Amino acid sequence: MKLLAGNSNPVLAQSVAAHLDLPLCRAQVKRFADNEVWVTIDENVRGEDVFVLQSTSYPANDNLMELLICIDALKRASARRITAVMPYFGYARQDRKTGGRTPISAKLVANLITRAGADRVLTMDLHSGQIQGFFDIPTDNLLAAPILGQDIKENYEKASELLIVSPDVGGVVRALQLASRLNADLAIIDKRRSGPGKSEVANIIGDVAGRRCVLFDDLIDGGGTLCNAAQALMDGGAAEVSAYVTHGVLSGAAVERVEKSVLKELVMTDSIDVRERTDGRSKIRYVTCAPLIGEAIRRIANEESVSKLFD
Repeated sequence: MKLLAGNSNPVLAQSVAAHLDLPLCRAQVKRFADNEVWVTIDENVRGEDVFVLQSTSYPANDNLMELLICIDALKRASARRITAVMPYFGYARQDRKTGGRTPISAKLVANLITRAGADRVLTMDLHSGQIQGFFDIPTDNLLAAPILGQDIKENYEKASELLIVSPDVGGVVRALQLASRLNADLAIIDKRRSGPGKSEVANIIGDVAGRRCVLFDDLIDGGGTLCNAAQALMDGGAAEVSAYVTHGVLSGAAVERVEKSVLKELVMTDSIDVRERTDGRSKIRYVTCAPLIGEAIRRIANEESVSKLFD
């Protein structure tokens, strides 16, 4: 088994390698003068089971091309099996036609990864479960709820008395899974979206007065959805509001928006490397997903069940 890492998240790659007690595969992932991606594998991978760890986060197109070219290089080097390990799967929000003459980009990206030569995909908290069906190769979708739920238990007294809140109707199943793990109650934000990255709260389904609320979502991008939801909960009488999300995209002024919001804290996994923008911020904290990804890689390599991680 070998683990190869692109440039999207080197800290996470090192942590996963340490968990597996496995050195990273020697490789060069560089750029030509015109910014074309250039990859060289500096060790023998013939007949090996190779895992390529690369989140397709910002800059999404550059990181996606790195992943595709790494896969192609490994395929041409006669690797036995290639698994694309994508802690964050970019383009996942474009998973259906939202109007006339619009693409389904998530399906396109799935096709690109498959045609490049990947034999398997390992990812975490896809924006929608249907994306697994876009791949014609085995795809494992890990759940961050266990590690985030454990952090809540360790940092919040009487975690079962918290109110888990889904920031929109589409995330109810995800929030319900966390609420079940904590034996906590559930509330739902009825959100209206006026355009990409723009939303407003219409209603709150559930009694939040006096409750300690935890917003739970798969990602935070511009921060408007979570910050607006947090303000609506406080206006509804909540005692405090925190947020737990899997993927911290944090585009534009999202970090400043979170810092100025009524959120007590924002907790994210390190599936995306944004520490350069968040270091020193008082309200943003990380929980590592390296042990979860590392254990999933070990199980795939040993032909063991991945789903049993969540039993």
